[in-house]
Amino acid sequence: MESTKLTIVPEYSAEQFYNTSEPYEFLYQFKDDKFLLGQMREKVKAQAAKVGVRGFIGLWNAYLETINQQRGISLDNATTFEGQQIELFSGQYICDEYGVSTTDKYGYEQFICRHPIMPIERLVNIDSGEERLKIAYKKGKVWRTLIAEKSVLASSNSILQLAANGVLVNSENAKALSTYLFEIENLNYEEIPEQKSVGRLGWIGGHGFSPYVDELVFDGENNFKHIFNAVKSNGNRQEWVDVMLKLRAEKSPGRIFLASAFASVILEPCGLLPFFVHAWGGTETGKTVGLMIAASVWACPKMGEYITTFNSTLVGQEMTATFLNSLPMCVDELQIQSSAGIKDFDKIIYQLTEGVGRTRGAKTGGLQKINSWRNCIITNGEQPISNANSGGGAVNRIIEFECDQKVYSDLVGICAVINQNYGFAGREFVEYLQTEGAFERVNALQKEYYRELLKTDSTDKQAASASAILAADHIATELIFKDGNNLTVEDMVKIMTKKQEVNVHTRAYDYIMELVARNPNKFVANEYGNYQGEVWGKIEADNIYIIKSVFDREMSLQGYNSTAFLAWAKRLGYLLTNKERRTIVARIAGNPTNCVCIVKKSEPLPDDFEEIEDEFDF
Repeated sequence: MESTKLTIVPEYSAEQFYNTSEPYEFLYQFKDDKFLLGQMREKVKAQAAKVGVRGFIGLWNAYLETINQQRGISLDNATTFEGQQIELFSGQYICDEYGVSTTDKYGYEQFICRHPIMPIERLVNIDSGEERLKIAYKKGKVWRTLIAEKSVLASSNSILQLAANGVLVNSENAKALSTYLFEIENLNYEEIPEQKSVGRLGWIGGHGFSPYVDELVFDGENNFKHIFNAVKSNGNRQEWVDVMLKLRAEKSPGRIFLASAFASVILEPCGLLPFFVHAWGGTETGKTVGLMIAASVWACPKMGEYITTFNSTLVGQEMTATFLNSLPMCVDELQIQSSAGIKDFDKIIYQLTEGVGRTRGAKTGGLQKINSWRNCIITNGEQPISNANSGGGAVNRIIEFECDQKVYSDLVGICAVINQNYGFAGREFVEYLQTEGAFERVNALQKEYYRELLKTDSTDKQAASASAILAADHIATELIFKDGNNLTVEDMVKIMTKKQEVNVHTRAYDYIMELVARNPNKFVANEYGNYQGEVWGKIEADNIYIIKSVFDREMSLQGYNSTAFLAWAKRLGYLLTNKERRTIVARIAGNPTNCVCIVKKSEPLPDDFEEIEDEFDF
């Protein structure tokens, strides 16, 4: 009976609506029943209109805000999370150990998140200019942190990604949580500390060299954070230098690893493209120790810290190269990836030595920022990274050598030293490069070595890569080692690939000559005119006739392009043909047969090398 009386709206005058709180107090008593409150609000609204009162809903909302302020919900509220790193103004939000909540306009409690969560740091990326927020959140008694892009936090759909980190967010509270984080940051913009951040290593245009920038915070992919943290100095500088002086004095392959580590950071200043340095050989030579030597120039060389293994996907490799940017990419046991289905490494070589990633679409529409890098990729394995049928462009991008002696006489001893002492030389090298006139000097040295190397039987690309190694080693010798044992042009020429070795067609020609030599019975009939087994062709003086189908099959088995080879051979006069064709009809075993006729040359093949890039469809 009492509730019936309450639902009867008193006859309020316009003066009561405008000059008293009585109509609004009447409505507020129904706040615990949203349905009934809605009904009564409409009745009071109708009565207000009846007496000529306009803007009733606005007056009602203003009354609710006044009530909330009286309850202690004001812009002067502060976060009271236990163990919070900083105290922030919380505005309309109640931020305590129960989480984050607010009240709706009717005074009902609305939970935003059922655990403490707050922004504690603003990160401004010096590379891209993008802002990120470091978010602290408490699960149980433990505070955790994550770094999120502003674009992720601003969207009720994207913010759901935080659930993967343990944040209690779902489709029900996503919008409210996004609004809370936005408003709290805006309310406390000056109070939230701002830090410079970076998501990759190496030269960052206009800002120096990462991570050697004061108060720099990492904001990149979590799977690269351990590498970023590994780039640091540790232990005793002189102990590291002393063991490297012994290595250099032994003139072992270890010198190549060491010099290549320095060379990586001068590629960008010198305008050079990335290249591979690959050491191959048995397990007793210390190839992995060679990688550790290279890594110790910059970072902790322990396995699992700086040194990586190859991701089986091209995208993964590109991301790693992008992150390292200017620092060397050290990859242990490259050929292990054969088990992941990689038959040859030409695609890998081409992609990584381009220094530019593929154009890809962004999830939010448009295109992603194109990745780029300029570094040296230092690898090892039990076999060469190139093979007989590798494209000339791939071979041209590799400086590889057989590790036929130990990289250092005392492998155990050098490991013990560099695992505890590392990271000094790289920082000193970079600091020198940032001094006045250093870039100019390095460029001059690189060009001088390049001109010297071009006088040898090397290609332009091989000379460019080797000149970077020599120039970097020259500077490192003067700056750090001071022993006069820097690498020479002669040292590099010994391991560089010659022009004819780079030319895939020259290698194919040599293979054909070898194939014929290994299979004489397939080309020469016995005294009775019969062949033993399969017939491949015949030999007449210096002309080798190979049945066309056999020729195509054997070339394909080795990965050579028979059409391209025949065009090259005809152009140079190594092919006997019928008029405009690339084949000739000859009698094989008494039958007219379409053949490829290779002219056998006794003198060395002429130097016709052209640096033509292989076409490669990624």
